[in-house]
This record gives sequence, structure tokens and C-alpha cells, in this order.
Amino acid sequence: MGHEDRHGYSGGAVAFALLAGAIIGAGAALLLAPQSGAQTRILLREYAQKAEDEVRDRMGEVRVKIKEAKTTLDSALEQGKQFLQDKKSVLTAAYEAGKEAMKKERS
Repeated sequence: MGHEDRHGYSGGAVAFALLAGAIIGAGAALLLAPQSGAQTRILLREYAQKAEDEVRDRMGEVRVKIKEAKTTLDSALEQGKQFLQDKKSVLTAAYEAGKEAMKKERS
């Protein structure tokens, strides 16, 4: 099962889309901006840094959400196990009581 957010996009896909958008935006800025090469390189470096920071932030958020989901799943599994154990005990006790009642009836 993939790790997808509520919109159906995985963290990796979001990070890739963000990075691709940053690169495309930087390319468009290069082609359209009336700046010197040095100024353009500085802008590109800034765009790349912002994109990297955004990807790191998003990946950190994804990691936190994965840990939260794992904790929730572990808790639900434990509760399910406990529920089954409780019901098994009730059914075993009922079975044993029925068995004893039949023995008494036959005697």
C-alpha cells in the first residue's frame, strides 16, 4: 500500500512536482528576465534553495504523518486483538456452560 495523502498523491510525487515546477519557473525566469548572467545565477540559486527547503519541509511532514498513521494502526490492531480475546473467552465460557448443562440433563 502506497503512502498517499487524501487527494491520492504520494509524498514523492508532490516533491517531484514541486521541484519540477521550480525548475520550469527558473527556466522561464532565465528566458524572460532582463538581468545579467550573474544576477540570473543568483536568482536561480535562490529558487533552487527555496525549492529544496520546500521539499525537505514536505518530506518531514510526510514522515510525521506516516509515524502518526503507524501509531494509530498499531493501536487499532491491539484493540482488535483484545476484543477478539475477550469474545473468545465469553464464547469458551458459554460453550463450557452448555456442555455442563447437557451433562446434567443426561444424568
